[in-house]
Amino acid sequence: MSRAIILMMDSFGIGGAKDAARFNNQGANTLGHIAQYNGGLKLPNLHHLGLSDAAFGASGQYPAIGAQRESILQFGHKYGHMSEISQDKDTVSGHWEMAGLPNLSGWGHFPPNYPSFPEDLITKICRNGKIEGILGNKAASGTVIIQELGEEHLATQKPIFYTSADSNMQIAAHEEHFGLERLYDLCRIAYEYVKPYNIGRIIARPFIGEKSGEFTRTKNHRDFTAQPFGDTLLDLMKASGKNVIAIGAINDIYAHRGITKEVHGSGLKELWDLTYTEIKNAPEDSLIFTNFEDFDMLWGHRRDIKGYAQGLEYFDSRLSEIAFWLRPDDLVFITADHGNDPSYEGTDHTREQVPAIMFGKKVKTENIAQRETFADLGQTIAEYMHLPPLKYGKSFL
Repeated sequence: MSRAIILMMDSFGIGGAKDAARFNNQGANTLGHIAQYNGGLKLPNLHHLGLSDAAFGASGQYPAIGAQRESILQFGHKYGHMSEISQDKDTVSGHWEMAGLPNLSGWGHFPPNYPSFPEDLITKICRNGKIEGILGNKAASGTVIIQELGEEHLATQKPIFYTSADSNMQIAAHEEHFGLERLYDLCRIAYEYVKPYNIGRIIARPFIGEKSGEFTRTKNHRDFTAQPFGDTLLDLMKASGKNVIAIGAINDIYAHRGITKEVHGSGLKELWDLTYTEIKNAPEDSLIFTNFEDFDMLWGHRRDIKGYAQGLEYFDSRLSEIAFWLRPDDLVFITADHGNDPSYEGTDHTREQVPAIMFGKKVKTENIAQRETFADLGQTIAEYMHLPPLKYGKSFL
């Protein structure tokens, strides 16, 4: 009897992607640059678990994260670094690949310049969504565009449509004056109409505030994601009668498929609290899967190096608690879905390798070095859970 726990640090890249030039992300290194710009980081638990060596293996550089204090995580651990084979560097592609389903064909993308969205597409969404028109219609930073167009949105009730380098259509609207459920309904309608364009996600971006400079996004954002085009690790777990406990954004990312229990929450502290509750209570034969989205949403995209650094140190401090709740056969995995170097130009994800860390009370310490696909993580869990093998990936169990 066994359990697996995935702590997915959204955007926590460690540099060294072999195909970074194809994405114009040469030299991107989320961990390395955050450590450099902050004069070092206090990450004793992650350091003990092999993160420094994994980062060196990926990028050729040791990050300044040292063991400033002794880690209490005296577990055996395996550590290495994983490359992505999916053709995009978005959240959905990274998550699906680590669950054994790489996106080898890639997504469709809307162009960054105005107008980003075809006139016929917008006409259909407006007609069926019962809105008079839209604002924006370009690639933009979500926090910037609501300041730019928020007051006009309040005056006209026209929602703000924008995109990014990822495969998405994002719709921002005031949570109170436009209405949260109305925004969700509009995103559902938009999702149906973007299917022919092979778009990965429609993202609802509610915000509050009454004037420019004071608008702020709320935690009630929601993704309307394309259905996985094949079975993932989650599907195999559920089909075999095992438990899949999805915490935070995991539910939306996998389009609510292959999940037996949805746990909703946001924010680094709340997500850790919810994760520990599930670790304490989850039965055997469970996969507990948490997406820690603040690293990407709050600090990566906003290029907030200091905030990202503080988040990493908080994450590391909460790892200490896991020693009290792990059962003898539990395996814990720490990884990421892509990079988002806050020192890099622009506001988009960066193509990087990600850590592959596994630890537990019965794990023997080993450097598992370079992994050629994120799917190695899913394949490892599939073997541990006695599931049929995934189509992609090589187990490092």
